[in-house]
Formats: sequence, C-alpha cells, structure tokens
Amino acid sequence: MDSTDRERAISTPATAQVPAAAPVPTTTHAPAPAITPAPAPARKRPVRDSPVRAVRRLDLGCFVRPASETGGREPRVEPALAYLVQHDAGLLLFDTGIGVADPETEAHYRPRRRPLEAALAAAGHRLPDVRLVVNCHLHFDHCGGNPLLGGRPVLVQAAELALARAGGYTVDALVDFPGVVYEELRGEAEVWPGVHIVPTPGHTAGHQSLVVRQRDGTVILAGQARDTASEFASDQLARQAARDGFGAPLPGFPSWLERLAAFDPRRVLFAHDCSVWEPAETGGPSEPVEPPQPAGPPPA
Repeated sequence: MDSTDRERAISTPATAQVPAAAPVPTTTHAPAPAITPAPAPARKRPVRDSPVRAVRRLDLGCFVRPASETGGREPRVEPALAYLVQHDAGLLLFDTGIGVADPETEAHYRPRRRPLEAALAAAGHRLPDVRLVVNCHLHFDHCGGNPLLGGRPVLVQAAELALARAGGYTVDALVDFPGVVYEELRGEAEVWPGVHIVPTPGHTAGHQSLVVRQRDGTVILAGQARDTASEFASDQLARQAARDGFGAPLPGFPSWLERLAAFDPRRVLFAHDCSVWEPAETGGPSEPVEPPQPAGPPPA
C-alpha cells in the first residue's frame, strides 16, 4: 500500500497472530557467509541448468484502495500477491500477506485475507516447507504472515528494518516477534545460485526486488517497486526514449531500472497487480543510460 501518513501511523500489534504472553527476543543474525555480494550476471540467455525449478504466485487476499489514493474518481480493488520460488536449495517465500492492523486502518482499506496456510496448501506445500523469507518491504500488507514463520531467516535491507523499528511505520508485532531471525542486507546480494536481491527504493527507502534466473529466462518479482505493470512499462518506455535520443522534456525513471535491465528480464511480476510485464522484443540488455534530470527544483 502507499506510504501515506495513515499507513505510517500503524502501530497496533497484531495480537491474533502473535501470542501475547510470549516475550519478544533480541534479533538473531544468521551467519554472514550465507549471502554474498552479487556481481552482474555473466549470461543473458535462458539458463538451461538453472537450479530454480519454478516460480508460483500465491493469492493472499485483496484490499480496497480509496479513491483518494488512486488518483481517480473511483476506489480500486487490489490483490495481495506473494510468490513461491522452488529452488534446489529449498523453498523461498517472497512476501507473506496482509497483517491485522488497527481498526481505523482496517476500515480504511477493508482487507479480505486468505490464510497463508491455505495458499501454501493449494500450491502443495506447508509452512514447515518454507526455508527462507524475503519481504520487498515491511508494510503490514507484505509481512502479515511473518510471525507464522519464526526461525526462518528473513532477508531485509538494513535501512528498511531500521524504519520499521523506529515506530509509526507498520504493525510493530509483525516486525519483532518470537523466533524472528533477520539477515540484514546493505545493497545487492545473491541469496542462492540464480536468485538475487536488488534494492529498488522509492515506495520505501529500503524496498527490494527479487531476480530469479529460470531455465526459460529471468523473472523479476518487483513487489511494490511499482504498483502496476503499466507504471513499470511507462518507466521502460521513458528509459528507451532517453536511450534513443529523444529531445527534452522526457519523464524520469528510477535509477535501479538500469540494474534490473542488466538481468534481461522476460517477465516482471508485482505485489498489487495480477498483470505481467513482458518486453516487446526479446533481445539482450541494452547499454545503460542516465535518467533525465527534472527541470527545476521539485515542488514543496
């Protein structure tokens, strides 16, 4: 959801998911060697021997975004999507669904939740099968199922975890809960062979996306780097126009788009949009270009 004042004000614990009597432990850090800085991928074509077996979408419910946040006259119903990455090393879960917020926020977004256990069961898995958790960010609609996965490493950007722990940012009980184990990242990392985490700040300062190099091409799980596939497509067109030498003015695009383009993605999937972005042509990645700078100072 948008990082509005309303969303940042959420701090009510989700007591339905976290036992009230249980103490909150000090965060445990998994050994650093498990994750290494990730260089640019050497191969741009489909990886025939990829250890990634499949990427599967999970439907974890929906919410109603009010018209005041859609930029139009009507509210919009948006999905809450998570993704399972089936890898030779185990099962990775990208986002975990909508947590329980305070009554005001519940009334504002009117969420309908699908239990994480039910979504996993529909995909042929159970909670104990999940080995690793990656959240694109820690707003309550992306980490709602984290307390059900205590003991599994949760990979998060250090900047995002600091924001979440500062208060007034998300549901506190979804951040620190019994059994929580964080692996804090400071930039890009290769989690498992063929699986990369790439910072994509904007929606939040610590937002990150997951790059998965499958046998039939690269899939990017963009989370909420962009709300919709069409917004991501607009960024891609702006980048292409700048590369093709279109004259000013041109729209800007996020600097991380160049890094994602280096992986030559075949599909980009999102947290709040069932649509999928695919390239118009399937060639290799183009040369990087700098986003155009905005003309004049930003509005106050």
